[in-house]
Amino acid sequence: MAQVLRHMHLPGIVPYSTAARLQESLVARFLASKPPSNAPAPSPHIITAQFAPVYTCGRREIGTVSPEQQQHLRANGRAAFVEAMRGGQTTFHGPGQLVAYPIIDLRAHKLTPRDYVCLLEKSLIATCARYGIEAMTTEHTGVWTSPDDKIAAIGVHMRRNVTSHGVGLNVGTDLSWFDRIVACGLEGKRTTSFEAQGVVGKSVEEVAREYVREIAARLRGVETVEMVGEEEVAGYL
Repeated sequence: MAQVLRHMHLPGIVPYSTAARLQESLVARFLASKPPSNAPAPSPHIITAQFAPVYTCGRREIGTVSPEQQQHLRANGRAAFVEAMRGGQTTFHGPGQLVAYPIIDLRAHKLTPRDYVCLLEKSLIATCARYGIEAMTTEHTGVWTSPDDKIAAIGVHMRRNVTSHGVGLNVGTDLSWFDRIVACGLEGKRTTSFEAQGVVGKSVEEVAREYVREIAARLRGVETVEMVGEEEVAGYL
């Protein structure tokens, strides 16, 4: 049966916690439809947003970031620090960066976890190509414009094959925020963005629409994308 990918875009700059609550609400609905329940499974969803400055660490680092490190990351109150359940290491999210969280059931789309990460990568690469940026994968996670310049981070979580968290694609991000961390734990690597690659004037909202289209084109069983209205999004929060 053909499905619709429901696109939930949070306008403006929002706290990380807003997207986290929306994500948790959607994941709960997917899990509630699992056997032995007879409830119908929700449609696949994807949340897109740009966050107020926040550093997040992955689940393997929970409890290991010292109070002194956290204080450094909070930058005298200019940023937040959050422990997240995603994979990957400490990274930055902030204005000018597209964050995209697909909430889907992998089994419904006949995807393995490895297939899913590959789908996210290919969709990022195709989105960059739409704007004339040649991107690639390397032996390290994420999407890169060179072996040393990373334009998008990937960190996902899966529970009973239901996905959460996702990607962060730098569009007009202030890259100086990354100076406070070793990006993705890789010494000698740099972060880049659309603007640093010479593509200026593109909004996160515009790039979000392109990325969601690329995801939909690769997600088996999905035929169209549907924008979800702000009132309906608010009902999930």
